[in-house]
Amino acid sequence: MIMQNIVAVIGPTASGKTALSVELAKRFSGEIISADSMQIYKTMDIATAKPTEEEKQGIPHHLMDFLDPCEEFSVARFCELAKNAVTDISGRGNLPIVTGGTGLYVDALLGDMQFEETEVDPVLRTSITADVEEKGVDKTLEYIRTFDPASAERLSVGRNPKRLIRCIEVYLSTGMTQTQLNEKQAGSGSAYQAIKIGLTARDREFLYERINRRVDLMMENGLLEEARRFYQQQSGDTACAAIGYKELLPYLSGELSLDICVANLKRATRRYAKRQMTWFKRDESIRWFNIDEQSFDEILSEATDMITKEFHYE
Repeated sequence: MIMQNIVAVIGPTASGKTALSVELAKRFSGEIISADSMQIYKTMDIATAKPTEEEKQGIPHHLMDFLDPCEEFSVARFCELAKNAVTDISGRGNLPIVTGGTGLYVDALLGDMQFEETEVDPVLRTSITADVEEKGVDKTLEYIRTFDPASAERLSVGRNPKRLIRCIEVYLSTGMTQTQLNEKQAGSGSAYQAIKIGLTARDREFLYERINRRVDLMMENGLLEEARRFYQQQSGDTACAAIGYKELLPYLSGELSLDICVANLKRATRRYAKRQMTWFKRDESIRWFNIDEQSFDEILSEATDMITKEFHYE
């Protein structure tokens, strides 16, 4: 089997993934496949740091800005669409570049995980949902840790209640943990020859300051009004998990001042970046670059050389 070449540019929020991906795409006739679980939604532009047309520089972007916020989305659906995009891009002689900070999406695509739907018992799901809502995320993670420590560690990154519910549901309905189910469903091997490029900062405060500046710029660009419009429409559970809206809701409802809400947004984004790094650091195949120690041009040059060498490009 001929393996398809694919590049992944990954890392925490505000690390510069979009800019590097676009420059690499310009050098290698690349097209970008977004691996961001929130940039898939239409109208959610500022909160998700969706690249503007100017930032895209004419490079085609796939799996971005195509789903209504009231619709739900899954990693299985992402893999289906992403694999189709990789085949299409490669078939036209171009290089697929997967870019984003949703580690589960990247791992599922490049690891060739196969997904099977297990039957849903609506009564059981309702019961589990009520229990999770009563206990909260932290206590629910403690419970999951008693029977599936690996999943508890993985789920602590996104802290998505819906995925916590699903993890418990799988265990109670099948007697198999989510970890065991994932192992059972794992593919026989990836169909891709992947180069994984990671962006991070050795000094965590350097990255945190970039995050703070990004939030300030988002507010200047109209994040508050975008959040207001978002809450005026019916949105699905997945879209509502987006960082950037729920932190501003207390201001929109008159409960907290705007300054406090913006500070909470910065803190939530910093915590999210920390969880992203916890996820990605487990993958020893990622080639890391520290954005606080190398200039953008130096990172671009090294990444270009690595791709040229490993994919035997002229």
